[in-house]
Amino acid sequence: MSNQITLQVNGEPRTCSSPSLLPELLQQLGFNPRLVAVEYNGEILHRQFWNETQIQAGDRLEIVTIVGGG
Repeated sequence: MSNQITLQVNGEPRTCSSPSLLPELLQQLGFNPRLVAVEYNGEILHRQFWNETQIQAGDRLEIVTIVGGG
């Protein structure tokens, strides 16, 4: 039995293990959770809700890396 789900990440189909909370998924995908902003199913998801956001099959995520500069 597979514990894999498919979701959209930045417009691309991605497979991850399920169940996954958002911070775990970000790490699975190679993102530093401290350096990204996340849109979850069309809504900006505030960081305070990340630890209670359970990723489900078919979810759509847009992940934007924050780049510092001056």
